[in-house]
Amino acid sequence: MAHILLIDDEPTVRRYFARVLEMAGHRVDLAENGKEGLRLFDANQPDLVITDILMPESDGIETINNLRRDHPDVKIIAISGGGAAPPGGYLRAAAMLGANIVMEKPIRAAQLREAIDQLLSS
Repeated sequence: MAHILLIDDEPTVRRYFARVLEMAGHRVDLAENGKEGLRLFDANQPDLVITDILMPESDGIETINNLRRDHPDVKIIAISGGGAAPPGGYLRAAAMLGANIVMEKPIRAAQLREAIDQLLSS
């Protein structure tokens, strides 16, 4: 299957999504912020990136910007629960910056698998 980089500052979200992805046969690298995620991307060149938007030490918007600049063909899924603001605004910005798919948390396992399958088959 695919090699996926999952970037999210919430440990429970990382563990849940990693388990879902690994059960679907994917290889998963985990990062807790955009800075770490970009380092792992450069080291491992995954097929797809799933990034949260609101994170410390380089948020998802900055991460998407950097990925698009340095790796314009990478497939990106942006996810957000929105924090204090409605998530739609952050997700619209992520889509404008180049996220292929945006998803609002909470995200069901089937929704995530479907989004990944859609991107990998395109």
